[in-house]
Amino acid sequence: MRAESARATFERGQDTLRVSYELHRENRARAVEAMRARGDGDGVVAMTGGRQTRRYSTDNEPLFRQESYFHWMFGVLEGDCHGALDARTGKSTLFVPRLPQEYAIWMGAIETRESFAERYLVDEVMYADEFEGYLKALDTKIYVLKGVNSDSGDVTDGLGAELEAALGATKIDATDALFNVITELRTVKTAREQEVLKYASKISSMAHVEVIRSLKPGMMEYQLESLFKHTCYSRGGMRNESYTSICAAGKNGATLHYGHAGAPNSAQIKEGDLVLMDMGAEYHCYAADITTTVPAGGKFTPDAKIIYEGVLAAHQAVLKALKPGCAWLDLQRLAETHILRALVDGGFLVGDIDEMMAKRVSATFMPHGLGHHLGVDTHDVGGYGLPGTPARSTEPGLKNCRTASLMKEGNVMTIEPGCYFIDVLLDRALADGSDIKQYFVADRVNACRSMGGVRLEDNVVVTADGCQSWTSVPRTVAEVEAVMAGASWP
Repeated sequence: MRAESARATFERGQDTLRVSYELHRENRARAVEAMRARGDGDGVVAMTGGRQTRRYSTDNEPLFRQESYFHWMFGVLEGDCHGALDARTGKSTLFVPRLPQEYAIWMGAIETRESFAERYLVDEVMYADEFEGYLKALDTKIYVLKGVNSDSGDVTDGLGAELEAALGATKIDATDALFNVITELRTVKTAREQEVLKYASKISSMAHVEVIRSLKPGMMEYQLESLFKHTCYSRGGMRNESYTSICAAGKNGATLHYGHAGAPNSAQIKEGDLVLMDMGAEYHCYAADITTTVPAGGKFTPDAKIIYEGVLAAHQAVLKALKPGCAWLDLQRLAETHILRALVDGGFLVGDIDEMMAKRVSATFMPHGLGHHLGVDTHDVGGYGLPGTPARSTEPGLKNCRTASLMKEGNVMTIEPGCYFIDVLLDRALADGSDIKQYFVADRVNACRSMGGVRLEDNVVVTADGCQSWTSVPRTVAEVEAVMAGASWP
């Protein structure tokens, strides 16, 4: 093995985290070990990285971000690359584009194959136009990435139909064997991966606090998004967001994925609004995903305080209960129970909480899942579909959980309970003939429709005997109000 060099790091400045490419060499070793353990150690893994695209028919090239499985395996920054990993020997080969001399005029010096090998800690570097010939010359089975993402429903396309046809069906293993191996490995993060994820959460937490301090009635929602992105990039070297920021004031907080192109964080924040901010940035393609909810005027109204503290109680109860062996759906139900208790105590609901849980009243106020795997993707892979993992529930609310698995040490998860006043769900619950209408105090619930909702989200790692949160933002009512009034944090 080649000794790790000073260049085999990834850094964005003097104060940013240095990420060693040993992270990816370790991931490749894990993949080889797992394939051998399941009897697939007699072949070669072949992967295609992300391709540099253009915007529609123009020559505008959006900023490239690597395909997530390829990043997990190789960590390569450039597009249009391929990779091979021989499970028999552990040898790694990276295939990079063969660039014309003119490239140096516009894009900078052309890197040598030796330099690529040193930087990415791979055993050999060849050119991308040699990839097909390399594969054809192999005398063993070729494993390609074929599988279904359980969040999007999209299918990974392996090497592409054209190349796979050229190689021949007898040579290609187009089952989900490789997909399942890497997906399962991605659900348990190594110490090196945890270090990067912790850094992403640290900087994203810092940015949330900056936004909370700056938030005032009269500002535009997009100004919060702008400040968050600026802080993450200027303070932490985090060029990319993990996802499109949600900065939702007032009623907009009841739109769970607000902030998209059709609702682009463009409303003005009013006195009395609750402002829900779901924002995270990524570093070396590893994501943070944090949500805070604060009162625009610096003080919670009585009803907003009831809802906020109910969500906080759910949040804290889950953090206390989370440990290896916990069933994710049990944690979801735990959170829902605390939210229902707050709604009953606050006069929004009446009746027996166990009965309401059985009738899924909780799904009216928390229709989404408690959280999800977090890693190279915000909604990281492995929620469903792996051999031996539970199937998705069909019950309201629970069916939207992004996993139903038992927790393992090394899982990195988001914990994000919420309580929302969503018109379509409230209208359905309060309609004549609804089998849950009797639990609702209509006047109390309807008076809060303009509140939007509350969501509180931490990024946590499951430890040997519990969990550790990497999120550091004000959480209690007193902490939020103090920071908004100028107090330091932490």
